[in-house]
Amino acid sequence: MSLKIRAILVVVIGVVMGLSLSLGGGLLNDTKPQTKEELAWEQAQLFAEVLERVKRDYVEPLDDAALLESAIRGMVDDLDAHSEYLDAGEYRDIRISTTGSYTGVGIEVAEIGGKVVVITPIAGSPAARSGIRSGDELLAVDGEVIEPGVLKKTLKRLRGHAGSRVRLTVMRDDVAVDHEMRRQIIRVASVHKEFLSPGYGYVRVSQFSENTARELSRAVDDLQELHAGMLDGLVLDLRNNPGGVLDSAVDVSDLFLDSGIIVTADGRSLDSRFTRSAHRGDILDGAPMVVIVNSGSASASEIVAGALQDHNRATIVGTATFGKGLVQTVMPLSRGRAIKLTTSRYYTPSGDSIHEIGITPDVLVEDSPGFPDLSLSGLLDRESDAQLVEAIQQLHPTAVMHSNAQ
Repeated sequence: MSLKIRAILVVVIGVVMGLSLSLGGGLLNDTKPQTKEELAWEQAQLFAEVLERVKRDYVEPLDDAALLESAIRGMVDDLDAHSEYLDAGEYRDIRISTTGSYTGVGIEVAEIGGKVVVITPIAGSPAARSGIRSGDELLAVDGEVIEPGVLKKTLKRLRGHAGSRVRLTVMRDDVAVDHEMRRQIIRVASVHKEFLSPGYGYVRVSQFSENTARELSRAVDDLQELHAGMLDGLVLDLRNNPGGVLDSAVDVSDLFLDSGIIVTADGRSLDSRFTRSAHRGDILDGAPMVVIVNSGSASASEIVAGALQDHNRATIVGTATFGKGLVQTVMPLSRGRAIKLTTSRYYTPSGDSIHEIGITPDVLVEDSPGFPDLSLSGLLDRESDAQLVEAIQQLHPTAVMHSNAQ
């Protein structure tokens, strides 16, 4: 066994033994802790054996640091679908994304039918200025062909330092075209607002960043100012919203509640056990609300829908939500790295866990065909979007929708 592997074995044994001691108490009092000690040695030795075999016999030479990082990543990734190890770049990206901004070219993409398709270029972004359009198929980044099934990797390649150059190859009308551009800081608005009919507003929240509650409050204020008075009703659209910052979901719920619990969480550590409650002040002054959800509404979206439903503040329309009732905490490590670790289960005000169950709507309306693409592009289908039509009917049966995008 090499000296490096021996050193690694010593470290692993030390860590595992430390855990064993903390869990099992002293080693000399009875035989049961001794079994844990023996198991700790056996597992540590197995780790070192596998590491040595891989280093010696794998078809390509491997770096020690890369191997150990892969082992760490695998350990955390194997806990559940939401925990993950973040290297310095990934940690930087996740911190940037929670602020509602990032450095890139400014396009929303999705994988559809095995192709990476541009949903929409953000107005004023490098992608929009270069002529990239909704519906373009993204073929390559800097000449490197995009493979299906690796959307996360594709998004990472689109990002980089502000001012750096990047070349995107897109397919449009069976013709491949290269677009050269420079990356810049992209600020993404998480709230879109419209009037549905006089006095009735619509706001769509696409994700929950640190700025979402402020954006939403400002959007409602703008609608009320244009209406010259309080709104008669509001549709809050959370369809295909994957979630985001938990505190943002709490703040959004608090905008429409005067009192009561918004969410509780329970975990093993003291920090993972908490209760968040509403403060006095409803920005709609009690005007009726409808929240639209679907199977793509997850996590923070479900916190908002659950709080407003349990307090009878809003009617929930759509289909059952995704069912992610777990809270992840990002924990910084040395050298700019971190782990995103599941630390809590959260519960709605009624005490229900929605994990793997979801929020059940008050009024069940199936998704309209083609809705997900329309929602991502920021467009409203005012004729065939059955969920939106039902939401309007719940607010005001005689309301007529007008096209007046803000």
